[in-house]
Amino acid sequence: MTLSAQAGYHRNLRREWLVLSLLMLGLVAWLCLAGGLRRMDYLVQDAGTRLYAHAAHPDIVIVAVDDRSIASIGRWPWRRALHAQLVDQITAQSPRALGLDILFGEEDADYPGDDLLLARALERNAHAVLPVARRGDGPRSSADAPMPLLRQAAAQLGHVQVQLDEDGVARSLFEHEGPASAPWPHFSTAMLCAEGLALASCRGNAAPVNAPWTSQDLQILRFAQGQPAFTTYSYIDVLTGQLPAGALRDKYVIVGATATGLGDMFAAPMVSQAERIPGVEVIAHALNADLMRWHVQRAPEAWNLAFNLTPVALTLLAIVLLGPLAGLIASATLFLATLVAAAGAPTLSGWQFAAAPALAGIAAVYPLWSWRRLSAAAHFLQLEIQALRGAGLSPLPDEAMPLVLRGDLLEQRIHAVEDATRRLRKLHHFISDSLQHLPSPTFVCDARGRVTLANEAALLYLPSGQAAQGQAIAQLLVELVHPHSGRPLLPQDASRMVELPAQQEGRDAQGRHMLMLCKPFALEGSTIWLITLVDLTDMRRAQQQRDQALHFISHDIRAPGASILTLLEMRREFPEQLSQQDLLARIERHARSSLAMAQGFVQLASAQAYEYHSTPFDLAAALEETVDDAWASAQDQQVQMRITHLPQAAPVHGDRALICRAITNIVGNAIKFSPPGSTVQCALTLESPYWVISVRDQGPGIAPEQQSHLFQPFKRLHEGSHPGIAGVGLGLALVQTVLQRHGGLVQVRSSSGAGAEFRLLLPQETAEQ
Repeated sequence: MTLSAQAGYHRNLRREWLVLSLLMLGLVAWLCLAGGLRRMDYLVQDAGTRLYAHAAHPDIVIVAVDDRSIASIGRWPWRRALHAQLVDQITAQSPRALGLDILFGEEDADYPGDDLLLARALERNAHAVLPVARRGDGPRSSADAPMPLLRQAAAQLGHVQVQLDEDGVARSLFEHEGPASAPWPHFSTAMLCAEGLALASCRGNAAPVNAPWTSQDLQILRFAQGQPAFTTYSYIDVLTGQLPAGALRDKYVIVGATATGLGDMFAAPMVSQAERIPGVEVIAHALNADLMRWHVQRAPEAWNLAFNLTPVALTLLAIVLLGPLAGLIASATLFLATLVAAAGAPTLSGWQFAAAPALAGIAAVYPLWSWRRLSAAAHFLQLEIQALRGAGLSPLPDEAMPLVLRGDLLEQRIHAVEDATRRLRKLHHFISDSLQHLPSPTFVCDARGRVTLANEAALLYLPSGQAAQGQAIAQLLVELVHPHSGRPLLPQDASRMVELPAQQEGRDAQGRHMLMLCKPFALEGSTIWLITLVDLTDMRRAQQQRDQALHFISHDIRAPGASILTLLEMRREFPEQLSQQDLLARIERHARSSLAMAQGFVQLASAQAYEYHSTPFDLAAALEETVDDAWASAQDQQVQMRITHLPQAAPVHGDRALICRAITNIVGNAIKFSPPGSTVQCALTLESPYWVISVRDQGPGIAPEQQSHLFQPFKRLHEGSHPGIAGVGLGLALVQTVLQRHGGLVQVRSSSGAGAEFRLLLPQETAEQ
């Protein structure tokens, strides 16, 4: 993907997002102002009403004209004398206020005296409220008020109108309804006025005036919990005095019809769609809201607009700033948060928000953005695939790029993307595997010298457990130093990497000779460094061995031959000074010395280069044979040989001849450097996972500072202390080579004047072997 193509792709996506944002915010704003999705708002508001509902106020009591009362008293309407008797029964218990949700608009023609009885009962109560209903529709509506006699006997009048929403559910009411000049408060407010509270909306029992009907101060009802939510007594029980003592004392008593087919029935948020609640219970809920100060109003238009636009704007930001999954989670979270906030706002703030536009906008943003992003991505990939085909690029030379024609347009693009993805993955694996399988440690670093990629050889080169990704290359290779100055090959300051030579040689902490190759190259405007390490240790060691061999051939192995020629010339020139017998003895000594040096050199070269013949054998028997073979040499040196510990068997795998040669060299050195009368002790023990052969002498010992040179070829550390002991310094080099190639090692424990102990460690025989 080129930089220009990337920039165009992201520019198009930003343009798409901006257009989508303007459309979605505009749509949400229009839905808020136009009141769209109202039914969806009702679902959210009803859920909040049920979720945050509380128990009803205990001082509200309903006296119900129920089916049992109808069955006991008879058909409705009843005589007003019964209502007067009921009022007196209630008045006897001293309620705070009494509300009769029964219309008495006309005189009782059958029993005219009953009207006076009811009026006197209302006067004795002094806290009674009678209802006013609306007759007709529109501004020309009139009031259905109580007859003058009863109106004047009541303490207050209150309207009983309920506001029905589009779905027919009663969720709100107007605080004031009636003639524009003198509207009545709601029945629940009138009961508070009848109790004696000095409220601004109290109108008493004033007669209705002839004026257009108005509705003022819409209030959202908050319904109480439970069904039924209020204490309810049957009309017949109150009339016959069957209530508990004090059941109505200091209560707000509302009398109304609940019987089937009698009175108004309303759908409410607290009941199912198939159920209804009577108008008297709606009044009780309104009174309960007044007593609990649960006043809820519709949120102002500006606040409602902000409430809806804010989560939609946040969702639009989330889908463009976050990834697909995070954007989906953010969208779902904002959806739930808006839902919870809308449901809980009436309880927390007293405002009711219409959250349906916001919920619809949040739900639509993610699918629409996914569609536009997918469309833009598909178009971009189509262009890239066409460009890839036109360039004829393919990770492998023998791979063609087929043209996909199956399926519809989207399916074709999906197959094309799958094919491109497979090819890119194959190309990536090809490049990655090629880099990973390079035999030399290779690091790819950025311009700051931080490692971005390291192959398997590089990870193996670093100390075990050390991570390379993101680390400074100068810190990782700080132990790779110049062989002469000891300074690190890489500068600590990454800005100085431009001064690095293309190649330089150094030595690491393990003593390995490494050739560092540094190659910078530019990638998308940034400098990338490719650093490769080539191990030159074997080559340097071979050069060193070649130099040693040349020195050995040119000096040590020539010395005996030169000595023999000198002796022959002396014999020829001065025959009287050198006897025949002495001449032959000296020639024999120099010839044997030359042969011994040549044999040691050949043995070391064979141990280093030739393939070993590995077979199972008994190491205990090999040690015992070697000690027996060295017995004659020990007797000549007046040294005792002793095996202090030898197991019954010690099975190992290896080249028996070379291992025996290594043991012989160690035992021979111990005999040569042991003083007459001393003892050389040999032992074979098991220190899992090794068999350990230890050979201890009582010689002069080896100083600690000289022990690091013991196993170097052609090193003779005893020339100064024991010049009479012959040797060219190849025996211990052979021992170390043989042990290392068998997976073992050689240890030395010694100090000056305290003898020396050589320990040969060989791996045990395993089940796999």
